[in-house]
Amino acid sequence: MDVDRYQPTHPVRFVTATSLFDGHDAAINIMRRILQQTGAEVIHLGHNRSVKEIVDTAIQEDAQGIAVSSYQGGHMEYFKYMHDLLEERGAGHVRVYGGGGGVIVAEEKEELEDYGIAHIYSPDEGMDMGLQGMINDMVEACDFPVVDAEFHVPDDVPMRDPRTVARNLTRVEAPEPEKAAVVVGARQEEGEAQSVEGAPRGDGSPDSRDAGTLNVERSNVPTLGITGTGGAGKSTLTDELVRRFLNDHEDLELAVLSVDPTRRRTGGALLGDRIRMNAIYGPNTDRVYMRSFATREANRTTTEALKEAIGVCQAAGYDLILVETAGIGQSDTEIVDLTDLTLYVMTHDFGAPTQLEKIGMLDLADFVAINKYEKRGSEDALRDVRKQVQRNRMRFDEDPEAMPVYPTMASHYGDPGVTRLYKALLDRLNADFEFGRESQTYDEEIPEPDPSEVAIIPPDRQRYLGEIKETCEEYRDWVEQQVEYARKWGEAKGARAQVEDWAPEDQEQIAGRLDEMEAHWWDKLDKRCKDILENWDDLAEEYRQEEFTYTVRGRDFTVPLYRESLSGTKIPRVALPKTKDPGERLEFALLENLPGYFPFTAGVFPFKREGEMPTRQFAGEGSPERTNRRFHLVSQGDEANRLSTAFDSVTLYGRDPAERPDIYGKVGNAGVSICTLDDMKKLFSGFDLCDRKTSVSMTINGPAPMLMAMFFNAAIDQQVEKYLKEEGRWDEAETVIDEKLGDDRPEYVPYGPDGREDELPETHDGSGLGLLGTSGEELVEWGVLARDEYEEIKAETLHTVRGTVQADILKEDQAQNTCIFSTDFALRLMGDIQQSFIDWDVRNYYSVSISGYHIAEAGANPITQLAFTLANGFTYVEYYLSRGMDIDDFAQNLSFFFSNGMDPEYSVIGRVARRIWAVAMKELYGANERSQKLKYHIQTSGRSLHAEEIQFNDIRTTLQALMAVYDNCNSLHTNAYDEAITTPTEESVRRAMAIQLIINKELGMTMNENPLQGSHIIEELTDLVEEAVLHEFERLNNRGGVLGAMESMYQRGKIQQESMKYEEQKHSGEKPVVGVNTFTRDEDDDAPEDEAVDLMRSSDDEKQHQLHNLKAFQERYADKNDAAIAELKETARDGENTFEVLMEAVKYCSLGQITEALFEVGGEYRRNM
Repeated sequence: MDVDRYQPTHPVRFVTATSLFDGHDAAINIMRRILQQTGAEVIHLGHNRSVKEIVDTAIQEDAQGIAVSSYQGGHMEYFKYMHDLLEERGAGHVRVYGGGGGVIVAEEKEELEDYGIAHIYSPDEGMDMGLQGMINDMVEACDFPVVDAEFHVPDDVPMRDPRTVARNLTRVEAPEPEKAAVVVGARQEEGEAQSVEGAPRGDGSPDSRDAGTLNVERSNVPTLGITGTGGAGKSTLTDELVRRFLNDHEDLELAVLSVDPTRRRTGGALLGDRIRMNAIYGPNTDRVYMRSFATREANRTTTEALKEAIGVCQAAGYDLILVETAGIGQSDTEIVDLTDLTLYVMTHDFGAPTQLEKIGMLDLADFVAINKYEKRGSEDALRDVRKQVQRNRMRFDEDPEAMPVYPTMASHYGDPGVTRLYKALLDRLNADFEFGRESQTYDEEIPEPDPSEVAIIPPDRQRYLGEIKETCEEYRDWVEQQVEYARKWGEAKGARAQVEDWAPEDQEQIAGRLDEMEAHWWDKLDKRCKDILENWDDLAEEYRQEEFTYTVRGRDFTVPLYRESLSGTKIPRVALPKTKDPGERLEFALLENLPGYFPFTAGVFPFKREGEMPTRQFAGEGSPERTNRRFHLVSQGDEANRLSTAFDSVTLYGRDPAERPDIYGKVGNAGVSICTLDDMKKLFSGFDLCDRKTSVSMTINGPAPMLMAMFFNAAIDQQVEKYLKEEGRWDEAETVIDEKLGDDRPEYVPYGPDGREDELPETHDGSGLGLLGTSGEELVEWGVLARDEYEEIKAETLHTVRGTVQADILKEDQAQNTCIFSTDFALRLMGDIQQSFIDWDVRNYYSVSISGYHIAEAGANPITQLAFTLANGFTYVEYYLSRGMDIDDFAQNLSFFFSNGMDPEYSVIGRVARRIWAVAMKELYGANERSQKLKYHIQTSGRSLHAEEIQFNDIRTTLQALMAVYDNCNSLHTNAYDEAITTPTEESVRRAMAIQLIINKELGMTMNENPLQGSHIIEELTDLVEEAVLHEFERLNNRGGVLGAMESMYQRGKIQQESMKYEEQKHSGEKPVVGVNTFTRDEDDDAPEDEAVDLMRSSDDEKQHQLHNLKAFQERYADKNDAAIAELKETARDGENTFEVLMEAVKYCSLGQITEALFEVGGEYRRNM
């Protein structure tokens, strides 16, 4: 769709954000890019933003519009609360726009627009208007002089009120005379009159606000200018300095002014510093003001209005003003003329040391920071820069180490280098500007940072992806060579046999030469290859028998080798190649092989397990009791319980339910609400979590360590209850529990889609509920259970329990999804979990599900998804090895999770993953056979679920499920057709599960378990995808591995580029999507009645139920909470194993309490653009 861009006539500013996670809703990133291209100045906040954060930003930035993407889950409350808060703050002129795909249905869209939301864009409007058309509509509506729209505030608001400061800054920034009212609350000089309607406004007007006309009471307010090269980490360093100033001085109030360049061609700008600033939100929000400026001119690192803007902030009475410029070149020194002190931020990457002589700021800056000091080469850079500063300032009588050059690693939370820089700044402010503040927090001597202490991947292992690529290529070369030897051996052997039959006159001579040739090629074969060729016929004969016996982890399984069709045909479960050519046999064995044999291309087990299909039983809605009811419903009659859990976004971000509307609306929507150990016990009650036919998958990501600790404790307490009942001691235990808890003992309150119910779910036997309100640990304290009994139950439970948890922080960052902690700290927590698994001999639970699903959902194509996901997996391998773990102690606890789709590459995604993993683990890491086996779960694509013609979604899901089953996935989740609009209903989930049942039980071809082998296109596609993945490994390797590429946002940029390509092709019709852009229903046709969708939303009663239970839990353990939190923080600060302490903390602390505690010691995730 070709739509001309609207060209705004006034500076238009938009705040963009998403209420949930960008991984599931990449649209906002696409939208903010098009906004910039259309000439708007965009302040992008990223994912998981509260209404208050967005509204505060819109006011401080004096924006005309807000654009929010809101996935399902409390969007009604979210948008209404935003409207109300803007009105309450006197900023009702700010226009709010939103979109949420099909999850905001027509009735809700109408209700929100009637309420005052400017516009909610539906999928139909998106198809009709196109992406550019929607952006044009927004920009045109907001194309007005913002100073014409008054903030409705009282007359007596102080000069430091954000609305007053914001409007005064807008006035000094105005590029042209504009009609506007004087900001209410801004004090005027005596005799200054209010302007009349229509009088000129702006920089040249009589009433314009500049540093000269404002009543500057604090002219001695110090200003710190922060400048540096683009990409040096200025914003992150600024944020860390702001955090230290605010934490160290409770009375300090400061302003941050940041500048980003305007795009010369379009006039738009990405004001990208605020997204990196964590310190300006949270408890310190009221003590810091931030404003982003666009240069509005080419080739400048500051803006003309910046001097006057500093005057505005001085007039407002801030104690300190920080000014951050756009990235500068070697000769740029503008900031020196604007601020009292300057800090120049650079990295080791400045080229040859002679380049330092050309950098003007090394002459003039008061302080220099060598940021990203953990990078190789930084120590040499520090030495060179110190010497250059010494030369520039002619301070040869001083040691170079005395120069004001500070190594910093700002992206590492709590970096001592940043703290040393902060203390030096504070000393200078006190000495030269009568700042009058001594450090209360950082009073000890702080050493320079040691990069080796923070390196996640050791410097000598940063080429690991390059080594893996080389290993796979070398293995392929070796295979081709061995196959050639085998082929020549076969040819010689065949010729020798013909000589026997032919019997020529010189038979003996020819036979002798051929025997030599045969022996020559045979001797060139590797022993492995000889064994394969020698044992081929014997193995084939074993597969022709009626039964086959194989061993997995010490257990023998005897299985039938044939299935009989309705016609009486005996269908082999595994079909072998019929070729007799030794080269072809060897090539098959080395690159394909039968299921269960290296390199496991066709599958990691010889046969699928009897009585356990790959079907995952998915649930996640409302209260724990309601989701527990759904679990019992969807697992009823199945031979195994494979429970897959979705959590609401409050839980996903590690928070507790609350009354605040933008939290309250999300409680129990699009997932289950879990915030306490009692919630977890209710969630899985009625299922024996230690039964070998029960496994649990939890999609939780950021707060995975806390939820995993809750899950393990729930399983332990289940077994405690079971043990006491089997021993005949339960009545005694229950008496003690009743005495201790009294009326405070929690209860399981059955909930269904229609509200409270009277009975437990039909298949619920009441188990798992006995220890609600207490734990096995407390039963030991109360004398009900002996300590050794409890420890034995705990050890056996951890050894037995089965399942996995999504906790892959790497893909969370790459897909910008549910990250909550700083990346370093999150990885450390994952390492602590894995170390605990080794110590506790946890053999059946995957410590991390390394996921590509959300990478795909954010827009990546299948090759990118696979390459990034495998690369992330190998990053965990390298990190765990660097912590001293043995490869065979942890590789068994790693699993993978992929998204499926309609692209051809999805047919072989498992085949390629298994082969690359197996070859690397065996040939590079020397891992054992169990570690070589890559197990993966797959979920049908959420991106291919469309809100239009939603019934068609089941067809797409069926095709994707068929590909996954043929590819021998270890488990499979089929999406419900209505997930494009709502949390799946019971009816839609039943249909989704029926898809798998029909494939596995009715489709005749699934009697065979290696149907893809022998297909020329599958083999060709496998080779092509493997080659593409290895090339992507090389690109990542060249950027410093996964973590180095993440720093430059390579993965995120690639994902978004591919997402944009898909969206553009979908909108143009180049990529046909049936029911969306082709084979669409005529506008006059009414949708059939069976397309009406029941919206699954959590009820107010359920939300209140969760709030009540949370409060009761916190009150019950008020006497133990403080000690548990203190021990957790101390353990984390000391670098000890946090997960072991977390296992105890979850017994007495809620999810939100733990998250806040870990933020203090580990840092909060820093969003990226």
